[in-house]
Amino acid sequence: MSVRDTGAVDPTFPIARKPRLGYDTAQVEEFLQRARRAYDGTARPDDEPLTSEQIRLTAFAMQKRGYSTDHVDAALARLEDAFAAQERQVAARLHGDEAWLREARMTAQVVSNRLARPEGERFERMNPLVLGYSVREVDRFSDRLTRYFRDGWPISVEDVRSVVFATQRGGYREAQVDLVLDAVVDVMLAVR
Repeated sequence: MSVRDTGAVDPTFPIARKPRLGYDTAQVEEFLQRARRAYDGTARPDDEPLTSEQIRLTAFAMQKRGYSTDHVDAALARLEDAFAAQERQVAARLHGDEAWLREARMTAQVVSNRLARPEGERFERMNPLVLGYSVREVDRFSDRLTRYFRDGWPISVEDVRSVVFATQRGGYREAQVDLVLDAVVDVMLAVR
C-alpha cells in the first residue's frame, strides 16, 4: 500500500467488485513484504525461506472488499517467474547450467512418461461416488502437453497455470493431476 498526499492509503491492488469476494488484504500485503525481503536478500531471521514453488502454492483467505483475485494472481505469476530465474542463476553458479538443465530434462521425462499412458489411465481414478477432474478434459490437455514436450508445440506457462477442469464422479485424482502440472511449470521455467 502507498500513501497519497492526502494521507489516505492507496491499495496495492484493485478491490474486488461487489458481490465478489477478494483476497484478504492483510495476508496479501504480509506475503508481498516477505517475498520482497526474500528476493532482495534482507529476510528476517524469523522469515521462512521462499521459493518459486512455494509462491505457486500460496493461497489467501477470501473477504469482502478484498483484493481482486485476478490482479493478485497475475502478480504472483510474475513473482514466481522472478524467483525461478533467481533460483536458476544460483544453481548455475553452484552446479553449472548443465546440471540445472539435466534436472529439468529428467523431470520432463517423468512427466512425458506419465502423459504417454493410454487415455483414461494417465492418472489415478477416484471412487465412482467421489468427484475428480474430468477425464476427457485432463486427457485433452495432456495431449497438448505431450505435443509441447515431444514436438515443441507452443503452450505458455500461463496456459498451464490457469487451466481449469470440470469435475466428474470417478474422475482423475485432483492432487495427482495438480502435481504433474506443477512439474510442467517447473520445467517450463527452467528452460526459459
